[in-house]
Amino acid sequence: MKRNGFSLFELLVVIAIIGVLAAVAIPRFTDFRAAAYDARSQQDLRNLASAQELYRATNERYADDAALLASFRPSDGVELVIEAADETAFRASATHPAGNNEYRWDSEAQPALTTTPRS
Repeated sequence: MKRNGFSLFELLVVIAIIGVLAAVAIPRFTDFRAAAYDARSQQDLRNLASAQELYRATNERYADDAALLASFRPSDGVELVIEAADETAFRASATHPAGNNEYRWDSEAQPALTTTPRS
């Protein structure tokens, strides 16, 4: 007897295996995406700090608006706020709606970059 193709049972086993793999992979995928958005927020704050130092070198104060920083553009989706800026220091925060954390930069603190889990 010659067999052509797969039996129904074999196809059901393959579909069940694919379903189990998808059930395991999808939650991990969302964790990896959130980590990528968090990394984007952190990098935007680091880039903002560099742009602030460049601005301060030419204007003797930190910028209180990101639009004043010609060399800085935030990433798409990152919510970045300059909370305070004067002649000696600045504070800013960044978060992404799909990320897990909020990041703060305080130029007077050590370390300058801190993380707060979002609730």
